[in-house]
Amino acid sequence: MSKGNYYITTAIVYTSGKPHIGNTYEAVLADSIARFRRMSGYDVFYMTGTDEHGQKIQMKAAEQAMEPKAFVDGIAAEIQRIWGIMGSSHDKFIRTTDPLHEKTVQRIFEKLYAQGDIYEGIYEGWYCTPCESFWTETQLEAGKCPDCGREVVKSREESYFFRLSKYRDRLMKHIEDNPHFIQPESRKNEMINNFLKPGLQDLCVSRTSFDWGIKVPFNKKHVIYVWIDALSNYITGLGYDPDGNHGELFGKYWPADVHLIGKDILRFHTLYWPIMLMALGIELPKQIFGHPWLNMGAGKMSKSRGNVIYADDLVEFFGVDAVRYYVLHETPFAQDGAITYDLIIERINSDLANILGNLVNRTITMVNKYFGGVVLKPGDREDIDDELISLALKTPAAVEEKMMELRVSDAIDEIFTLLRRSNKYIDETSPWLLGKDEARKGRLATVLYNLLESIRFAAVLLQPFMPETAARMLRQLNTGCSTWESLADFNGIRVNDTVGKPEILFARIDPEVMLGEISARNEKKEEKEEVKINETIIMEDFARIKLRTARITSVEKIEGTDKLLKLSVDMGSETRQIVSGIASDYTEKELVGKNIVVIANLMPIKLRGVLSEGMILAAEDQNGLSIVTLDKDVKPGSPVR
Repeated sequence: MSKGNYYITTAIVYTSGKPHIGNTYEAVLADSIARFRRMSGYDVFYMTGTDEHGQKIQMKAAEQAMEPKAFVDGIAAEIQRIWGIMGSSHDKFIRTTDPLHEKTVQRIFEKLYAQGDIYEGIYEGWYCTPCESFWTETQLEAGKCPDCGREVVKSREESYFFRLSKYRDRLMKHIEDNPHFIQPESRKNEMINNFLKPGLQDLCVSRTSFDWGIKVPFNKKHVIYVWIDALSNYITGLGYDPDGNHGELFGKYWPADVHLIGKDILRFHTLYWPIMLMALGIELPKQIFGHPWLNMGAGKMSKSRGNVIYADDLVEFFGVDAVRYYVLHETPFAQDGAITYDLIIERINSDLANILGNLVNRTITMVNKYFGGVVLKPGDREDIDDELISLALKTPAAVEEKMMELRVSDAIDEIFTLLRRSNKYIDETSPWLLGKDEARKGRLATVLYNLLESIRFAAVLLQPFMPETAARMLRQLNTGCSTWESLADFNGIRVNDTVGKPEILFARIDPEVMLGEISARNEKKEEKEEVKINETIIMEDFARIKLRTARITSVEKIEGTDKLLKLSVDMGSETRQIVSGIASDYTEKELVGKNIVVIANLMPIKLRGVLSEGMILAAEDQNGLSIVTLDKDVKPGSPVR
C-alpha cells in the first residue's frame, strides 16, 4: 500500500554549457531521495530539466554562429546524456522551450496582468547578464554583482513589473507559520533578514533588449523575464492550467514536497516563486531545500576559474556508483563539500574497497570455501550475534529518519556503521578458526548466516544511493529478497540456497598510477580540444585564463623520470611549486632566475606524487621546447594581458 504521493524537483539547469560535477550533484541528490521514497512505499514523481531562454544564451549562441534553439538543443541533449550516465531515475525531463510550457507561461503572465499583479513601467538600474539579475545601486558590492562578482551594466528600458511588495507580509507570515518551509535554518534566516525585513521591491519581469524568450502575448516586443519563465516549470510540467482545468498530474502531485535547489538561487525560489503562487491562488510547496555546494578543493567550482571536473570524466575513471557515493557522502546537510581526484581515491580505498568491498568478498569466499557455497541453518548463538542482529534491525529506521530530513550523507553513514560492525564481527568471531574445527560447524554456520544477512540489509539500503553496487551485492548473495518490507525480519537469506561466486566490488586504487593516468588523459583531451589558429574567441574566454609573471627560484629533478623538473617560483604574494616536463631542454642552472609566465588558475594535480600548482608557458617546434620569458625585469605576480 502506498504511503502517499511525493513530488520532488531539481532546479532546471541553465543551458549555457556542459554541467560540471557541482551541477550534477543536485540531480544525483534528488535521484537518491526519489529512489528512497519509492523503495519505502511512496508514489513518487521526480522532475528535472533545462532552463533555455535569456540574454546570456542568446549571446552564447551568437558567439558560435548558431540559432539559439539549435544551441540549446545541443546542450539539453548533453545534460540528458550526463543525467543518464549518473543513473537519474526522473519521471519527466522538462525543457522551457517545450511548446506547452511556453503557452502556459504566456497565460500565467496574462492572468497576473489582468488581476493587476503585473503592471507596465520603466526599469533603470544595473543588470548582470551571467546571473540574469537586476540590482539597485545600494545592492552592488564594490560596483559589481553581489552574487557572482562580475561586471554589471547600466540598463534603462520599458518593462513590466510584478508586485512583490503586495505579498511581502503574507509571505513572512507563511514562513513564520511553517518553520520547515525553508531549509536549512541558516538559509531561512538569510532570506528573512536580508530581503523580507528590509522590504521587497517590485520585480522586473520582462525585457526588450533581446528577443530569445517567451513573448509577452499582448506586447510582442517584450519577452518574459527568465525567472517567471523558469520557475513556472514546476507546475507547467504537471499540467497546470491558469483557468483551473488542470491535468491529472497536477491534481495528484501538487503541492511539491520539496524543491531541491542550490543555495545560490534561494532568493528566487523562496521569495519570487511563493509570491507568484500566492498571486495565482495556488498552494505553496511544502519545502524548499537550499543544498550546499560541492567545491573544487577549498574554492567554488566555476568554468570561468578553470577548475571544473565533469561527471562523465569521473565515471570513466572511477565508475558511476563510486562517484555517486562520493558526492552524496561528502556534501553534508548544511555545509559545502569538497572534491579533488586525491580525495575521491582516498574515499574509494577507505570506504568502498576496504569497508564494503572487502566485507562482501570475504564473506562470500568463506561460504564457498567452508560450505561449498550453500547457506546452512544457523546453529549455536551467542550474545555477540544479538548485538549485530539488533543493529541491523535498527538501521532501516535510522536511515529513514535521516532521509525524511534530507540528511542523505548521514543516512549513508548509518549503513556504513552496519558494514563496519560486520567487519568487526568477523574479527571477533574468527570464522577461519571455526572452519578448522568440525565440532564448531554449527557456530560457523551461524556466523556466516549473520554476515550474509547483514550484507543483505546493507545492499537493500544502498539501492537509492549506489543502485548498481547494491544489485551486484544481491547477485552475489543470490537473493531476490530486496524490498523495504524484507528488512522487518533478519531472515531474508534462505537456508539451503547457494550464494554466487565472489567478485571484487571496488578494487583498491594506486593513487600515483591513477593520478598519472588522469593527467595524461587530460593532456590528450586538451590537445584534441585545442582551439585552431583561425578560430576566434571573445575577451571573456581569454579572461578565464589567469596569466601571471613569476621568477624561478630553485629547480630539482624528480627521481625516476627523465623529463620532469620541480620548480619553485616566486609569484609575488606567494611561492608555488610547479612540475614541468622540460628536463630534456633545460638544465637546472639555466632555469634559476628566469622571469617566466605561469597559468595561475590551473587545477592543482600530482605528477609522480609531486604536487604541481600551475603551468609555465612554452613554445614547441622541431627543435624542442622554449619557455616564454620576459624581456624586462617585471615584478613577480604581475598580470599578463
